[in-house]
Amino acid sequence: MRIFFAGGGTGGHLYPGLAIARALVALDAEARPFFVGAKRGIERDVLPTTEFPHALLDLHPLYRSQPWNNWKTLAGASSAWTALFRIAAKDPPRAVVGTGGYAAGLALGFAAATGTPLCIQEQNSYPGLTTRVFARWAREVYLGYPEAERHMPHRGATFVDSGNPIQPPPATRPDRGAARRQWGFPTSGGPVLLVYGGSQGSRAMNEVLDAWVERGLPPSLHLIWATGKGTFDEFARRDGACDGRVRVRAYLSPIADAYAAADFAVTRAGAMTTAELFAWRIPPVLVPLPTAAADHQTSNAATLEQAGAAVHLPQAQLTVERLDEVVRALVADPGRLAAMADAGARRARPEAATEIARRVLAVAKGK
Repeated sequence: MRIFFAGGGTGGHLYPGLAIARALVALDAEARPFFVGAKRGIERDVLPTTEFPHALLDLHPLYRSQPWNNWKTLAGASSAWTALFRIAAKDPPRAVVGTGGYAAGLALGFAAATGTPLCIQEQNSYPGLTTRVFARWAREVYLGYPEAERHMPHRGATFVDSGNPIQPPPATRPDRGAARRQWGFPTSGGPVLLVYGGSQGSRAMNEVLDAWVERGLPPSLHLIWATGKGTFDEFARRDGACDGRVRVRAYLSPIADAYAAADFAVTRAGAMTTAELFAWRIPPVLVPLPTAAADHQTSNAATLEQAGAAVHLPQAQLTVERLDEVVRALVADPGRLAAMADAGARRARPEAATEIARRVLAVAKGK
């Protein structure tokens, strides 16, 4: 039972598809996921390292700020369309699952054109262009944020408040004291703040963190700071600062070790990041990436702040003084942190991948 997965360009669109595909195989050994992606997206590097067969096609985004380059989009789509039909002719898919991004559009168009059952997983509170266009042909749309439904056409699709598919926390949570000790912190006393700007890091966030550490952290606060590999050498000197209360790493792998120790976090507002934080009951201060497509991270952060699950701190307001003010206020108000954690937990769907996979199987089997 072959099922096409289409989505990529960025990890936020690719990794949800991988999580659902792995859950599919775990539920039904006859399921055979096949990934369709772009030669120029993150899938170029990631898919060859996975267990799944795949095809990388000459797909391009819409060049909105450089419309004269859209000839590449049209030419690539034409050749990729022919290639996709050739792939499908050998073993037609029983369903197509789209997880967003420009890399998904062609395969979703194939499903609409051929009448192949189509399912979409949308990660963000404001859906991307690909999702908004193709939701009208979908059998089911799985929502990371229930608020996204109001931005999409309603022409027969079933909208499911599924949450975002992530690697769930272990059933038995790691001991907090042991997790702190693993980072070289005392087993109790003083909260642990986790800060990271996505898998690649964020220079804007790192520079503010650097100045904050130099000025001095609030008393008793411990800091786990992931800089991203590209700037680690620049900020590594802060490791062990503030009497040993600062840990600086290039990348958090496995990130569960940091989640297990953290009491709250300062992060970007990507959909998968917030889904993981809520599953671990970690209340976040969200600093949206201002250049994200359609400014969707700002929409995510504003939505979550309104729900009482996060603090929204725009990057334009991210200064040493403002960060220090926000962190000190949260440290001084454990009740607010607990309320934020509760609000986030109500939105958490740690088993989303399995639930979505079960529904996709039903669609593929015509149930």
